[in-house]
Amino acid sequence: MLVALPACKRQSAQPRSGPPPVPVSLAKATQETIPIEVPVVGSVEAYATVQVKSQVGGELLSVHFSEGQNVAKGSLLFRIDARPYQEALRQAEAAVNRDRAQLQQAEASLARDVAQARHGDAESARHAELAKAGVISTSQYDQVRTSAEVYRESVRASQAAIETVRASLQANLAAVEKAKLDLSFCEIRAPISGRTGTLLVHPGNLAKANGDDPLVVIHQVSPIFVTFSVPERHLAAVRRLSARQKLPVRAIPQDAPDSAAEGHVTVIDNAVDTTTGTIRLKGLFENRDRLLWPGQFVHVVLTLETISNATVVPAEAVQSSQQGQFVYVVKNDSTVEPRPVTAGQLHAGKLVIEDGIAPGDTVVTDGHLRLFPGARIQPVDPGKIKARSL
Repeated sequence: MLVALPACKRQSAQPRSGPPPVPVSLAKATQETIPIEVPVVGSVEAYATVQVKSQVGGELLSVHFSEGQNVAKGSLLFRIDARPYQEALRQAEAAVNRDRAQLQQAEASLARDVAQARHGDAESARHAELAKAGVISTSQYDQVRTSAEVYRESVRASQAAIETVRASLQANLAAVEKAKLDLSFCEIRAPISGRTGTLLVHPGNLAKANGDDPLVVIHQVSPIFVTFSVPERHLAAVRRLSARQKLPVRAIPQDAPDSAAEGHVTVIDNAVDTTTGTIRLKGLFENRDRLLWPGQFVHVVLTLETISNATVVPAEAVQSSQQGQFVYVVKNDSTVEPRPVTAGQLHAGKLVIEDGIAPGDTVVTDGHLRLFPGARIQPVDPGKIKARSL
């Protein structure tokens, strides 16, 4: 006799279907060409910094720029009272004119003395013949000869006077040039193109010649330098590659993460910092858009070379455990297995996998928390996984 079992008992006798599949997001490991990049933090330095000082003393009459203004090389910045230097120039020019007049007078005296000396020499020669013939006495001849010697000494004295006047003229000509130079210093012009800082001396104050404090400081910000340090292990590659080409470097301001300035390495320091084990580098950037600013801290990315046919996966696929890094690889039966990997360079959100998986392998990129070895998965969009978790 057959006995019918209750419906509940019939259901409990059926085999269990197991846990439901875990919703996950998937991606495939691919082969790409990845640049080797070294991310560090650097600081921005002005290409050139000039402390503008006055080379002459005097009252500061006017300022011809605004604080924080971009100025071109040679543009007028300050004007200093030039009246004392104009008077000094007039005095020097007057001294030159006086010396030139004295020089003309000394040259005329020299010409007169030369003529007298020639006449005295002729008279001395004639009287010497007369003295030999006994026509005149010896004392008369001595008198004429002495007069000729006096004329010759007068010529030498006149020549010395001319040299003295010429030396004085040269000195006064130099004084004229010095006065003109001082007068030109009364207009202070920008020695470089750049951006002015805070005005440190205002009109009405006395500007000191070569004073300790500048009138204003100008920073040249285009081009501009970025200084940064990289670990010592990259030094050999930096030296080798920079000998062949300009090493590209990017600078990303902290307040503008979506913007990046492009430049290249120009300076490699001559020694490794033994306290930090780093080598100091300096990159040059055109900075035409003024994205970088002196004193600013920026994220720096130095590109060394590229890796061809590198196996890459999305960075979120790599997980960490006590045994190291691993990824969940999807098998043919839609189950997963954890596989240890060796991760390398990170670039544009992708990690280079040096060992552990091959191109074409499917890995889990989202939904790791509910996975375990052998778990069945169900591929879904990342947004759906977040919605379920909420």
